[in-house]
Amino acid sequence: MTLTELHDRAAQLSGSLVRDRRQLHQHPELSGQETGTARYIYDRLLSLGLEPRLLLDDRSVVADIGDALGGGHPLLLRADIDALPIFERGEQRPYRSLVDGVMHACGHDAHVAVALGVAELLVQLRGQLAGMVRLAFQPAEETAGGAGRMIEAGVLHGPEIEGALGLHIWSGVAAGTVGVRSGAIFASADEFAILITGRGGHGALPHQALDPVPIASMVVLALQTLISRETSPFQSAVVTIGKIEGGQAFNVIPETVSLVGTVRAFTREDRDRLLRRVGEVASGIAGTFGATATMERRAGCPPVISDPAMAELVRSAVLASPGVDLVEPEPLTVGDDMALFLESVPGCYFLLGGGNQQAGITAPHHHPEFDLDEGCLPVGVEVMTRAALEFCRNGAAGTTVAE
Repeated sequence: MTLTELHDRAAQLSGSLVRDRRQLHQHPELSGQETGTARYIYDRLLSLGLEPRLLLDDRSVVADIGDALGGGHPLLLRADIDALPIFERGEQRPYRSLVDGVMHACGHDAHVAVALGVAELLVQLRGQLAGMVRLAFQPAEETAGGAGRMIEAGVLHGPEIEGALGLHIWSGVAAGTVGVRSGAIFASADEFAILITGRGGHGALPHQALDPVPIASMVVLALQTLISRETSPFQSAVVTIGKIEGGQAFNVIPETVSLVGTVRAFTREDRDRLLRRVGEVASGIAGTFGATATMERRAGCPPVISDPAMAELVRSAVLASPGVDLVEPEPLTVGDDMALFLESVPGCYFLLGGGNQQAGITAPHHHPEFDLDEGCLPVGVEVMTRAALEFCRNGAAGTTVAE
């Protein structure tokens, strides 16, 4: 098959790609509730003649294409499937979410549609597939809980997976463009909570209490010095406090104040250091005033780091795709638990441009007006399929996509 023929086959899937994406967009499910989405994926894979398997309480789907015993290099393709607790705006859209307060505002509906398109194209090209591709439809990415559970369930074994690929729709990149970079593309993403405990009392008699409110305020400000004074100016990182809660009345000094925030970093070393220092700074400041501060480390994931050889494989696939532009994006401080797959096997996570300024598709991710140019869907299928075929033939050493 020539490069142009594969391009044409991917383009011919446009109708089914849009139908899948819109069906999923209208029926979004939150992390931990993806049974309907998983069933839809399962049925679509069955219709392609595959033998999908449901995992993780029927919230995840896995399907293999090709012969695991026939040689080649086994590859995992991952697509996340959960939605966000957001009320969608944009009543004029015919595919607007039908579930109040739940929306695919991060493009996971498109990720699933692309993966289903890759499955359909690989089934058509099964005779040219020198190995096995495992499709992994993952729940609970938004809560950073799905990838680890899938790995624990054995998706990287039987046979031993040698590489992993995934893509993320990105509204900040124009449709028709693919962004690939070696190394870190997404930052680590960790949630933490700090509880500052003082001594409550009357608002008119602060000297008889130990007010945790000003202590919490000083902690919030001091945490910013972890970036401005403890992190190299040549290394990006973020510490954000997104929630402060304490007190019940204007004239009552509360017993406690809680802070909830996030740390983002592009190296494992900065991630570990910042999370440790958040707790130390909070405890030190609280202790100065006779209060206490305890830190709880919640859900999180490491940086998303693409293997150089796998990134080169994807670049080659982009360059072989007619009419597709290749860019090297700047690293983004968003997070994704695709990182756990890429810690386990060499892989690449790349950006699929979905924005369109002329059409007004510019809203950022996690926004109630988020949308995407559906013309990007065949691009994602084509690039992913080319990269998968090449990897199964030659592994990560393959950097030229042949006709």
